[in-house]
Amino acid sequence: MENLTESKMLSILDYCYDKALNGIPMVSESTEELAKYYLDKYQSREKAVEELVSNQLIKCTTSGFVTGLGGVLTMPVTIPANLSSVIYIQLRMITSIAYIGGYDIKSDEVKTLAYVCLTGKGASDILKNCGIAVANKIGVNLVKKIPTKVLTVINQKVGFRLVTKFGEKGIINLGKAVPFLGGIVGGSFDYTTTKTISKVAINMFLKNKI
Repeated sequence: MENLTESKMLSILDYCYDKALNGIPMVSESTEELAKYYLDKYQSREKAVEELVSNQLIKCTTSGFVTGLGGVLTMPVTIPANLSSVIYIQLRMITSIAYIGGYDIKSDEVKTLAYVCLTGKGASDILKNCGIAVANKIGVNLVKKIPTKVLTVINQKVGFRLVTKFGEKGIINLGKAVPFLGGIVGGSFDYTTTKTISKVAINMFLKNKI
């Protein structure tokens, strides 16, 4: 059986991040277009993010949408279609929040912090272990100063955390990966996880704290 490693997980994240930023033709718009829609529609950044997250949570728990999206995402590593779709939706939500918060979503620093958000409650521990002072305001300027070596270490820790997380839940079984039926990866697990991730992203990119 083929094992899912940290490096393969990071390949999946990089792929989904690129798709989130640029959009998928005939399926979904780019992160920038999505974020601008909510910014134009609502008077405050907070309200824009609130509505965006609400709609993304609905998408993440609609198995029909997720399964259909999984058929479009041709992953560099074989994983269940539902899982790749959920990662894509979550990264799209995170990067939209970051854009609304004034961050450069094309920068390596923001991409790494977006990956950290995917770990949910483990985000602060990962950053703390990498020497990031989580008690301080993080802010746009501080993010720009995170050294490349530190970003690499953070990415490795995120990859390991996500492999462990999905492995414990029995979601990933490479070599036998087939599309999941009826949203096995969906339902309460996706909603709860995505809700937690949204809170971490809002704290990090809108409130500038962890």
